[in-house]
Amino acid sequence: MHREHALIAIRTSALTEGTRQFDFTCTAGDFKDPKIEEAGFSGPVRARVTVEKAGGEIALTIETAAECDFTCDICLAPIRRELSGSYRIFYDCSGSEAQGAPGENGDEYRILDRSAVEIDLTEDVRETLLLSVPMKVTCTGNPECRIYTETEEEQEGQEPEGGSSSWKEGLEKLKKKYR
Repeated sequence: MHREHALIAIRTSALTEGTRQFDFTCTAGDFKDPKIEEAGFSGPVRARVTVEKAGGEIALTIETAAECDFTCDICLAPIRRELSGSYRIFYDCSGSEAQGAPGENGDEYRILDRSAVEIDLTEDVRETLLLSVPMKVTCTGNPECRIYTETEEEQEGQEPEGGSSSWKEGLEKLKKKYR
């Protein structure tokens, strides 16, 4: 699929030998992907790309950070968390057709054509964001939810919160109703 202008891209002419960092900021809607919006990303999506160029090889480290809105899987309380993720890609620019084997850490190796004008990282950033979403989300404000997220030692050092909100009261009513 050809795009007019990539959302997150690095011009290959800007790359010199050594290490360089690029910072990008966009919103979840800029990706035009319903999966990103359904995951609950809100606010700015920040991506920092560290590029290390040595000869005919380019190593990219993508680090993402974004706020995401969830509901607790146990008590259904609204939760906002800062999610972060990282991904590493290696490019071979030497023109050889041999592709290296993936690294032990799940690194990805790709061939970059010598005539390439830019490296489009939009899809890689999108996938890194989606992979940073946890499978199970529990809050720390409710003592019953903390059972699943903390060890007993951590629980002993903390006092339960004294105030209650309308969603907690509604949950307690439902628990009493179905007991």
